[in-house]
Amino acid sequence: MTWQLASLLDRKGLKLGHYVGEFVTPGIGYILKEAGAEYVFFDMEHSGNSFDTINRGLRYFEAAGVPALVRVPSDSYHHIARALDIGAEAIVIPMVGTAEQAKSIVDKMKYTPKGSRGLGLGLGNDRYHMAPHAEAIRAANARTRFVALIETAEGIENVEKIAAVDGVDVLWVGHADLTASMGIAGQYDHPDYHRALERVLKAGRKHKRGLGRMVTDIAGGIAEAKQGWDLICYHGDAWLLQVAIRQGIDGIRAGVRAKGRKGAG
Repeated sequence: MTWQLASLLDRKGLKLGHYVGEFVTPGIGYILKEAGAEYVFFDMEHSGNSFDTINRGLRYFEAAGVPALVRVPSDSYHHIARALDIGAEAIVIPMVGTAEQAKSIVDKMKYTPKGSRGLGLGLGNDRYHMAPHAEAIRAANARTRFVALIETAEGIENVEKIAAVDGVDVLWVGHADLTASMGIAGQYDHPDYHRALERVLKAGRKHKRGLGRMVTDIAGGIAEAKQGWDLICYHGDAWLLQVAIRQGIDGIRAGVRAKGRKGAG
């Protein structure tokens, strides 16, 4: 049985993926695979995706060999444990603000003796493979990963302590929420925002954590990779489709109008 997510996150260097929150179709895993995506950021927080949708979507991504980071709506045990039980290998938790919160999340994610997650073995979390309990517990604890979303002023203030928590694997900046929390919503050129990013980079490097960001343009992705962000998520499904369709429609309209004006002259 191949588990790709842990080895992907442990690999040095740039890893590129894509956000899916809208189009959970049977072909989506293969579409992303053919496009070169190395992982998918699969969202429950800002989407209508239920656990049933996530359950089906994970099978699509597994079939295509695209590992998934699953963002749940909160740090509640109910959200974390259910997402893990249906097969999420990595859980993305929004609004991580303190080391204490991070430790509590690790406890909810890991089986004994590393945590207190309830046992539900041989299900989607184990790809329906049944193994002795001790073996299954060790394997699950080793492969299950925690992506902490740093997207509040509190999270920035405590980012080094969060990064130091055993069990935190990735620090991921939620840029929109972070600027809003800092009172500079959408001001991505603001010096306070850039100082905040530097704090995350510094903490991640010090504690050897992955560093994640979302980008919506190629130039931005290149720049962030050069800064040291190694998990870059290029654009989101609904937004990217809308942008591509608009470009095509606007381009055709503009071309027809230009031809009409030329003919009229």
